[in-house]
Amino acid sequence: MSGTSTQANPQRGEAELHVNGREVLLRPTFAALVRAEEELGSLFALVERAGRGELRLADIAALFWFCQHGHAPLPREEIGEAVVSMGLAKAAPPLKAVLGQILRGR
Repeated sequence: MSGTSTQANPQRGEAELHVNGREVLLRPTFAALVRAEEELGSLFALVERAGRGELRLADIAALFWFCQHGHAPLPREEIGEAVVSMGLAKAAPPLKAVLGQILRGR
């Protein structure tokens, strides 16, 4: 969600991603994860690739893009550029939250 004070709820696997001065709420809902899986393939395989350090930048950006929650979703390129700008180290916590939700559930 951009431009609001909505806080991520870690108990639901939510995370916040800073994009161009805005906080985007990442909420890995069933619908969002199904759409991500249709494009990225098996979520279990995605988690395994992440565990082996083989997750691609395009995978991270796509997963974040599908999981963004709010009324005005940002373009995928803007999400991807934000990940590049912040670096993988700063992108790791929201990625870990989303991947953890995929593995553990609520």
